[in-house]
Amino acid sequence: MKVLIVFYSMYGHIYRMMEAAQEGAGSVNGAEVRICRVPETLSDEALEKMGALDTQKSLAHIPVCKTGDLAAAEAIIFGTPTRFGNMCGQMRQFLDSTGGLWAKGALVGKVGSVMTSSATQHGGQESTILSFHFTLLHHGMVIVGLPYAFAGQMRIDEITGGSPYGASTIVGREGERMPSENELAAARFQGRHVAEIATRLFR
Repeated sequence: MKVLIVFYSMYGHIYRMMEAAQEGAGSVNGAEVRICRVPETLSDEALEKMGALDTQKSLAHIPVCKTGDLAAAEAIIFGTPTRFGNMCGQMRQFLDSTGGLWAKGALVGKVGSVMTSSATQHGGQESTILSFHFTLLHHGMVIVGLPYAFAGQMRIDEITGGSPYGASTIVGREGERMPSENELAAARFQGRHVAEIATRLFR
């Protein structure tokens, strides 16, 4: 049973969450987990001005996702930073290239799940995940979130991401905050949860 993790990460926060999701999914017997990144749409010059070029170079070893990779998987976990309450442009452009898969019904019945990040505690994390679901529903995917069985999203002793829609992390105004252990635990839980459900569906 193949689980594909597809992400865009400008400063490394989402990548760290995806690594945790990969750990969680990989802990399920029979799960084969791959991770890939969507194509960059910004020039090196623009990335350098944004202070993101070094991060992008550090992620260069991760293969770039092709639409065919989606069709080959039984479950797909997507990771995107929030941009004004929606997914980032890089992810949107990649998804907009999946019309051929939609026409063939290639993703119908596959498991889909989403994680995100934002600068602030109420920076549009939930709207990003929910609006992402629209695309997955058009593809006929079975949506899986982060159930309250993960008790970490009920915590009030610390500021933390996470909702029943999916794991998330709060990065700070300058991107200074990397995912907390609770947020990484949420990503691991969600990764495992996705792989377990996919295993039941495709057994």
